[in-house]
Amino acid sequence: MLDWLEQCRRVYNYALAERKDWINSRKCPVNACSIRQEYIITARTPYPDYYKQQNALTKAKELIPELKAVHSQVLQDALKRLDKSFKFKQERGFGFPRFKKFGQYRSFVFPQFKSNPVNGFEIKLPKVGAMPINLHRLIPDGFQVKQVRVVFKASGWYAQLILQADVSVPEIMPQGEPIGIDLGLEKFLAVSTGELIERPRFFVDLQSKLRWLQRKLKNKKKGSANYRKVQAKIRALHEHIHNVRREFHFLTAHSLCDLAGMIFAEDLNLKMMSRGMLAKHCLDAAWGSFLEILKWVAWKRGVYFAKVDPNGTSQTCPQCGAHTGKKELSERVHHCDECGYITDRDVAAAQVVEQRGLVAVGQTVILPVEEGCLGTPMKQETSRAILGSPRSTRSRVSVGRMSLLNL
Repeated sequence: MLDWLEQCRRVYNYALAERKDWINSRKCPVNACSIRQEYIITARTPYPDYYKQQNALTKAKELIPELKAVHSQVLQDALKRLDKSFKFKQERGFGFPRFKKFGQYRSFVFPQFKSNPVNGFEIKLPKVGAMPINLHRLIPDGFQVKQVRVVFKASGWYAQLILQADVSVPEIMPQGEPIGIDLGLEKFLAVSTGELIERPRFFVDLQSKLRWLQRKLKNKKKGSANYRKVQAKIRALHEHIHNVRREFHFLTAHSLCDLAGMIFAEDLNLKMMSRGMLAKHCLDAAWGSFLEILKWVAWKRGVYFAKVDPNGTSQTCPQCGAHTGKKELSERVHHCDECGYITDRDVAAAQVVEQRGLVAVGQTVILPVEEGCLGTPMKQETSRAILGSPRSTRSRVSVGRMSLLNL
């Protein structure tokens, strides 16, 4: 299957080069040419879209015998992946597809099956045959296997099953106890109830080990056996960091869903926050991945999830609604001069997020100072973790399943 990945990579790169050359040939002016070089393609040559490249793939198999060993639909999926990248680039306006280096193409797809390929603890793939797998969960009744994606990782081969069932999932309506959350670097997450979650340093704690391995890789001869061994260790370390971070995100998401029936978060500009001197720590926290996981877990467990405007959440008092002014990052305590409310800065921002979320869903919000519940100001600076969700609640939806292939 490693040879299949390499052939898919070659098809992907050739198709990308063909499209790139056609685009570059249309960039030069009509009355001038570049001083260095110029792409010369006949003006009548049509744009090599997915369908033209798919038809050309049949002729390429006659000239390149290695392509015949790969399933035809697997190679077509490589062209389809490139076509999706170009369409995504046109929608965003940036992000031109790049060539895949050796080892960077790590998955291929079988797009359709006539019957269920999973038989007990074996999976039967076209042109590959029956292979033993570690099936994590049985396929539920009424679900049909539509696609299988084979993924190569540092820990082994995985098969991701895409299932389909004729079921209708009702839209989740706002209900139950609401909470707001505020993401940060001092604390990974602050809940409007006053609970704080410490931020684990997934990448930063293992950065020294990664630097040591990369230094060893630099001293090895490129392409040698020792070079590949060090490369495998680096890939395994990156996969370990990813797995630990993902486990933490799932446990935290389930813990939040245990607390309330409505969860509100800030609609952050994550692209802007991943730039600057704190970029490494922002990317290490992976707020975007956590919000996507939280949204998926909330949908699975019937909890309403929504994002609100993040502007001014740390400059608004959750008790009286007064504007407290911009705070420095070193100021970790919220103090309102109007009503005297004192609490943790992130907790106050989470409470403001909760109030904005309730307004967004059409509920009336009465500030505590308006209903006479202000009382004595309390200072909340204790950190209480809400982790520890039982592992049994971390079940993935049946449309995405990973199974280890025992090769």
